[in-house]
Amino acid sequence: PFEGVAWTPRPPQGPAQDCFACIAKPPALRQASPVLSPSSAVYLMESKSCKGDSLRPAVPCKHSVEKKTMTNPTTVIEIYPDTTEVNDYYLWSIFNFVYLNFCCLGFIALAYSLKVRDKKLLNDLNGAVEDAKTARLFNITSSALATFCIILIFIFLRYPLTDY
Repeated sequence: PFEGVAWTPRPPQGPAQDCFACIAKPPALRQASPVLSPSSAVYLMESKSCKGDSLRPAVPCKHSVEKKTMTNPTTVIEIYPDTTEVNDYYLWSIFNFVYLNFCCLGFIALAYSLKVRDKKLLNDLNGAVEDAKTARLFNITSSALATFCIILIFIFLRYPLTDY
């Protein structure tokens, strides 16, 4: 395709001294001139060749200096809000739902506990904290009212109203 183009092999420069970062990146191609002369055509053919073959001159690796100076590589860690500190009161809500479900307050507490778990998965810390407060309030109310009713039942069983 290129008539009049002559290949001029260069003498071998020895083994490639490049690091992995230099070899992995493809060489940047320069803009070719609109009119191709035989010397520019030879340059284009050489720029498409492999970096490790004998046609390319050995280029000193720019990463060799970095290897010597970089002793402690940095690691980037993304920090999300710590949602493990938000208590969802899930077990307490299940206990209230099964055993102390006074006027369905245990069921409402269980629903809010599940909402807390969902918001923790979505990293919505403010919403999880608000729903956790609501779940705790319903759990306390359900436990207190159910315990009060159980105590009243035991009192009335021990001392019936006919004794008064």
